[in-house]
Amino acid sequence: MAARRSRITPERQAELHEAVLDLLRDVGYEALTMDAVAARTKSSKATLYRQWGSKPELVAKALRCTQPVSLREIDTGTLRGDFARMVEHSDDAQMAKDTALMRGLAHAVHESPELHKALRDLLVDPEINGLQTMLRRAVDRGEIRPDCPALDFVPHMLIGAFIALPLIEDRPVDRAFLGDFVDAVVFPALGV
Repeated sequence: MAARRSRITPERQAELHEAVLDLLRDVGYEALTMDAVAARTKSSKATLYRQWGSKPELVAKALRCTQPVSLREIDTGTLRGDFARMVEHSDDAQMAKDTALMRGLAHAVHESPELHKALRDLLVDPEINGLQTMLRRAVDRGEIRPDCPALDFVPHMLIGAFIALPLIEDRPVDRAFLGDFVDAVVFPALGV
């Protein structure tokens, strides 16, 4: 049997993803239901399940759609240029929304192995892989020593910044902070 072709346009998909994120902000992950998503988006539950498979997958894909550009797509020819492009493509308002959402999902991840797996598979791992590709290119170009001990910890540094700033200063990460953090912490750790 041939796979059914999706009738959801990219515009409609973006609209559905935004509705999911709005519901997450309103009610949290635990109270989010496919019925509520269907009602808010004037869709059928069958369409939602056919397109996304499950609530955790729908949430992870909705979060993924907020990413302005995949790190794998960035290649300026220098590590400084790649990080500058990454910061340039960041959206302060979206980062603030995402920080609040991720803080809200932190508890849900511990309670739902399915959500944890979906977020890892669809959101976290692709970005970490893109970052590692960016760093490997910098090693290949001679910008970073291949034996630099900080190479394995760059994802931790960046994710840590997103968690620590709201906790320490009660504000979300923005482009100015991200640029300063990369210059003051990431580059020196990499010897760049």
